[in-house]
Amino acid sequence: MSTVPNLRKDEDPRLASALVCMVYAEAASIGPSPEALVAASADLAARRAGEDFPPAAVKDAVRAMLRAGGYRPAGRQKPASEYLAQAAREGRFPAINGPVDCNNLLSLETGLPISLLDADELGAGAVIRICGPGEGYVFNASGQEMDLSGLLCVCAADGTPLGNPVKDSMRGKLKDGTRRLAGFIFAPPGLYSTASLTARGERFAALLRDHCGAVGAAVVAVV
Repeated sequence: MSTVPNLRKDEDPRLASALVCMVYAEAASIGPSPEALVAASADLAARRAGEDFPPAAVKDAVRAMLRAGGYRPAGRQKPASEYLAQAAREGRFPAINGPVDCNNLLSLETGLPISLLDADELGAGAVIRICGPGEGYVFNASGQEMDLSGLLCVCAADGTPLGNPVKDSMRGKLKDGTRRLAGFIFAPPGLYSTASLTARGERFAALLRDHCGAVGAAVVAVV
């Protein structure tokens, strides 16, 4: 198996508001979800459609986690977990590909935002930091750019932002040729401990193994 990226968090007191779990895996290919994953996603989306999800305690804690650096998580800039829950309520829960659908299923189970990135873009490892004024990246094929100021982000070893709890960059997203995957679960420490977040990471790894044939899928670290 290829070298597994490491994970570290900047020495920034504002990052005390977030726990981040990194899951690493290798996939033979990036393809459509198998029937079992499609069925599990559809079943959960149907149940969430009739619920007030994420629960207020989770929604408020996740938003507070994002506000720690000065970011405003509302409207189009709300956490990805809220977007997915809204999509479920509106009957448009997305189906993208196997790994991304595993990511979205876990987010809809927990109410936590999750990034899934091409690990080759990380370089030697991932750095969690809060971006400064003027930082941004393109997040969709139309070339729209997201202002990252004040938002905690997953960055490459050289500091380049690649993903965050709201929208991942086009550079960081999985591509047809992606084989090395790095998933990042963001959780408020008021709701999760290192042990309980590790358990969510192990669930992510199991989904990737069971539905995508991923090898070496495991929790790398929680910081």
